[in-house]
Amino acid sequence: MRRKTKKRNILLWLFAGLLLLGVGVLATIPPLVMGDMINLHVDFTTVYQAEDFGLKSTELTLQTVDGYGISAFEVEASEPKAVIIFISGIHNPSVTAFYGHARMLQDYGYASILTDMRAHGKSEGQVISLGYLETFDTQAVVDYIRSKEMYQELPIIVYGLSMGGAVAINSMGQIPEIAGLVSMSAYSSWEDVFSENMLAMGAPRLLTKIQTPFVKLYTMLKFGWQRVDIVPKKQIANLGDRPALLIHSLEDTQVSYGNLTRIVEKAPSHVQTWTRPGDEHLIATDFLQPENDPEYAERVLEFLEANFGRKASL
Repeated sequence: MRRKTKKRNILLWLFAGLLLLGVGVLATIPPLVMGDMINLHVDFTTVYQAEDFGLKSTELTLQTVDGYGISAFEVEASEPKAVIIFISGIHNPSVTAFYGHARMLQDYGYASILTDMRAHGKSEGQVISLGYLETFDTQAVVDYIRSKEMYQELPIIVYGLSMGGAVAINSMGQIPEIAGLVSMSAYSSWEDVFSENMLAMGAPRLLTKIQTPFVKLYTMLKFGWQRVDIVPKKQIANLGDRPALLIHSLEDTQVSYGNLTRIVEKAPSHVQTWTRPGDEHLIATDFLQPENDPEYAERVLEFLEANFGRKASL
């Protein structure tokens, strides 16, 4: 009897040890995989100048509430009717690639501020925060806009791409002064896109499901438990009646179309969506010269003019 009890105890201890080992391995995967992706400062190999697009811009350095200097580029418009904050992706392109958008929209009376998120370009920081903390960067830009007499009464619109799209949605959810949103190729949450990319690389579906809570735990420990809900599929619910346009391509291989579906499930019913065929993560077929993609340009302008044009503001 004693021998059986001893054998059972050994098996229980062995099982417990293997379980702890498995948990330990799962807990180490997120920092190992994500470390090289987020623990860095992005110095862009290609940076565009306003003059390349026939524009004049003012370079700004804005201070966040948590102590980061944020680089931004302001493009004014004659008698502006709104101010657009442009935000780019996790590693590329530089937000200066949005100068073509700024030029196109300047012709319609929209001023622009192109913002380098923390740990990007000339902005301070050595860690990319995946959208959990970058809302502070957006808030610094909003505070600057409200400090300028010519902008004080104007609507503010956030316009983001990829991770910048996620930051735009999170900013909309957290900052009531923002009046409108255009988001392109945003992920619904970091753990969602992390799991989907594991699947795309051939990981078993069961493993990705087991791994998901460990990814969430890692981001919570890294960026603060109080920021755990700062994810697009939750923040979109804070939209209220403010207008939003969510754009995605059906076969996006970087951020799958399923991310848009999950965001829309939690969005107010008035939110507009537009999908494009193919794998168009940047959405516009000519991102630097968006007017060369009439369908894209017209869709964006239609949304902006309907909600923020002269007639809409009367």
